[in-house]
Amino acid sequence: MSTMRALEPAPSKALATRPGVSRPRQWVRTASILWTLAGFVFPMILEEARDRIAGRGWVRRRAEPADARLARHGARLRDRLLRLGPTFIKTGQMLATRADLLPVPFLKELSILHDRVPPYPDAQAFAIIEEDLGRSLGSVFSEISEGPIAAASLGQVYRARLRATGETVAVKVRRPDLARRVALDMAVLDRVARWTESLERRSDRYDFLKFLRGEWVSSIREFDRVLHEEMDYRREAVSARRFKANFASWKGVHVPRIHEAFSTERVLVMEFVEGTKVTDLDELRRRGHSPRAINERLYRTYFKQLFEDGFFHADPHPGNLLVMADGRLAFFDFGMSGELDDVLRGRMVTAFFHMVERDIDGLIEDLFALGFLPPGADIRGLHELVAEAFSRRLDVKLSEVRFREMVYDLAPIVFEYPFTTPARFTFLIRALMTLEGISVQMNPDFNFFEVAGPYARDFLFKREARALRGQVLESLKTAGTGKFDWGRIWRLARTAYDVYTSGR
Repeated sequence: MSTMRALEPAPSKALATRPGVSRPRQWVRTASILWTLAGFVFPMILEEARDRIAGRGWVRRRAEPADARLARHGARLRDRLLRLGPTFIKTGQMLATRADLLPVPFLKELSILHDRVPPYPDAQAFAIIEEDLGRSLGSVFSEISEGPIAAASLGQVYRARLRATGETVAVKVRRPDLARRVALDMAVLDRVARWTESLERRSDRYDFLKFLRGEWVSSIREFDRVLHEEMDYRREAVSARRFKANFASWKGVHVPRIHEAFSTERVLVMEFVEGTKVTDLDELRRRGHSPRAINERLYRTYFKQLFEDGFFHADPHPGNLLVMADGRLAFFDFGMSGELDDVLRGRMVTAFFHMVERDIDGLIEDLFALGFLPPGADIRGLHELVAEAFSRRLDVKLSEVRFREMVYDLAPIVFEYPFTTPARFTFLIRALMTLEGISVQMNPDFNFFEVAGPYARDFLFKREARALRGQVLESLKTAGTGKFDWGRIWRLARTAYDVYTSGR
């Protein structure tokens, strides 16, 4: 635990305005980004040139499977993004779910891109607190930790004690000059994205470019929007209050109280909560908690968020989930959150049952309805490919199916056809994959489809949601005829009944 530094109250003082980023610094940063990314691109160019020479018999061709080569390039990209700092770490994490932009070996490498970076000096953090609150540090806190208790790419957290009440709080402080640096980095990324899209048109000439595809410019701009929302701690405070209100009647869920008077765009002060990480299984058991029971509560909260609230915590990694001494599950860090409207939730439930029932035609219709495939897309051969992929994953016991594995298994299909991942699904897919990873640790028998089934059934068949049921009924009609496909209705009803009886 960090040492606490005692503070004395002092008169408030105005701090100097931060200087702007000079044009030379902008050019230096741009050159640094391009040079670092070049360390990812040029080795691929050299390998392509070597393979072309090998094809003429001048040198020995390297015997390496395509996936192994892509994994090696993906690992190098992950390393470069980590070196470039917060903007690129966050962008890489979001790219890790975009099978429409990158092949599976890249996705796997980017999925382990961590969010831990060295902390910045206390003096800078304390200066930001004083500047934003307009008061000296000692007039707000009677003591504060020497050094942060946690540090990530966008900010770091201190433990402190409020002078007025003596309450222990967590103080989250954004990194200095982060907004300006992110704006500069995203401008450079936007240029790189435009260059990438131009290279796509020449990918028939260079094999190493064939992994490039998709709408890179629009994706980078969406990441820019999301990143700026996550940097604004006032938005995080609003999301935390909304989540807390949604779970007000749940005694087993806790959300730290936000101290509005001491929270700004760059500073967030909240109740300090102590507990055990959900993945620290030995410590949970030592404290008398059942990891399986905690896991059950965790997924119950998520299916409530998805099927009932339409608002979900999008970053459920172990650092954002603690089990308190009394067994309550505490949620932290609402910088990344997502929303699902009623229509979208209805379509997702329909797709869920189509997936469980192996209804490939229904799934393809869902892909169009959800925006993964554009209207009029050429999908010749897609049915057979999806059916073959599903047979590898779903023609086994349901308890053996993993959501992450299925995503990776379908990724080559997504990459081959004109798929795009709607922005609203980037967070959802990432959250579900992270949640499944945690759940498998806490409960080795965890299965996403078995757990989700009863909640989807309740949502579809129990709630008085006529509009949503109408959406589902429309999806059960035969495409182009407007007539009900009674076979599909029977399969859906049978699946719902099976899910219902298995969940009792």
